[in-house]
Amino acid sequence: MSNTTRFTVVGAGHGGKTMAAHLGLMGFPTTLYNRTSANIAPIKMRGGIELDSTEGAPRGFGELALVTPDISEALAEADVIMVVVPSTAHADLARVAAPHLRDGQIVVLNPGRTCGAIEFSKALSDSSCEADVTVAEAETLIYACRSDGPAQARIFRIKEAVPLAALPATRTAKVLEALAPAYPQFIDGVNVLHTGLDNIGAIFHPALALLNAGRIESGGADFQFYIDGVTPSVGRVLEVLDRERVTVASALGIRARTSLEWLHMAYNATGADIHEAIHNQPGYYGIMAPTTLNHRYFTEDIPMSLVPIAALGSRYGVSVRGMQSIIRLCSIIHRTDYWSRGRTLDKLGIETASVAELTRYVTDGTRD
Repeated sequence: MSNTTRFTVVGAGHGGKTMAAHLGLMGFPTTLYNRTSANIAPIKMRGGIELDSTEGAPRGFGELALVTPDISEALAEADVIMVVVPSTAHADLARVAAPHLRDGQIVVLNPGRTCGAIEFSKALSDSSCEADVTVAEAETLIYACRSDGPAQARIFRIKEAVPLAALPATRTAKVLEALAPAYPQFIDGVNVLHTGLDNIGAIFHPALALLNAGRIESGGADFQFYIDGVTPSVGRVLEVLDRERVTVASALGIRARTSLEWLHMAYNATGADIHEAIHNQPGYYGIMAPTTLNHRYFTEDIPMSLVPIAALGSRYGVSVRGMQSIIRLCSIIHRTDYWSRGRTLDKLGIETASVAELTRYVTDGTRD
């Protein structure tokens, strides 16, 4: 594929608007879909999105080929479908999209969180989707960005390397080839278990918000989330959760990056422990805490990231008591059951799979 590749971006939030604008600015025929027409009316009226940036990132007017709230219209001509919505919407989107997909299309979850591609593929299968579609997931959103207005977006940074994997992994090369003209930053992420278990946000976000809940709720949320929020004691909790994540990955035959390794890789930040490394990361200075506990750090990161990691741990004999404690406490705070709302193994269709069977499934698509 080339710059004639037809992209459809699903979602008109911070990431979706930025991606659509950038693709349009690069000259790719791009459609923007959002189910709520009012959210995209100003973009449709202007015919595109004005993109601003810092640090030399692209800027200008990203012209769009189509802006629509009609899923059938949005998917009809797409070669690559870039899904940029909260992961809590992945399964519902798959069910809505299923009747309108066609052979050869590529769906990329930006990002998949943990087991996103597995959930999306199962939802397509449960919806009797007959199209031969390749589903892939990115480990993280390629942009640091925000929406600056109804038809404006801003890029702060484009990540230099983002692991991506298809389900099955035998199709990853095909996806990378399709994306390369627009996004050479995507690299081979091995398989979707690797991308999902290297989900550092699952470790940092919920626990850090929970352990600062009193400060957030009392109206004292005007503090730096990482710099003020990660005290030595909080750092020790993060280290326990991180060890559990890495051990779950090891039980599946995966060498996951530790948080310290990730901080060094992503930001060149080093330290004797998580507390020290986070405070040695200049990019964390100025990032303020949420002003409410009704935040995606709970409502998305727990059910879509922490629950599936803990569920995999319980299935394969790994102690995940730290993760279970965080999930339980957050469930109490929000008066909900994040286990029942989350990506449990039965919802993913892998509840009886052995390690070998699960590995075969994500590698070559074989289901016993």
